[in-house]
Amino acid sequence: MSALPLTFAEFYPRYLREHSRRGTRVLHFIGTSLFLVCFVLLVFTGRWEWLVAGIVAAYGLAWVGHFFVEHNRPATFQHPWYSLLGDFKLYADLWRGREKF
Repeated sequence: MSALPLTFAEFYPRYLREHSRRGTRVLHFIGTSLFLVCFVLLVFTGRWEWLVAGIVAAYGLAWVGHFFVEHNRPATFQHPWYSLLGDFKLYADLWRGREKF
C-alpha cells in the first residue's frame, strides 16, 4: 500500500483487499471486540491497564492475521489513522452483514 496521501474513500477498498481472508477478518473482529470490552472496563473501573490490555489484544490478533493468515503487512505501518478507522468500519459492517467473514 502506497504511503501517498489519499482519502479514506480511496483507502478503504484497498484495506478490504488486504483483509480478504476469513481468518484475518475473524481475528480482527475478535481483537476489536476485546478492545471494546476493555474500553468499557476502563470507563467503569478507571484503571488504565484495561486500555493497554485492549490495545495489545486488538493489535496482537490483527497482526497474527496479517502475518500468518493473510501473509501481508498491516496497513497500520503506513496509514495508522485510516487503518484504525478502517478496522472500526469493517467491524461495524460485519455486525450489520454488509461484509462477510
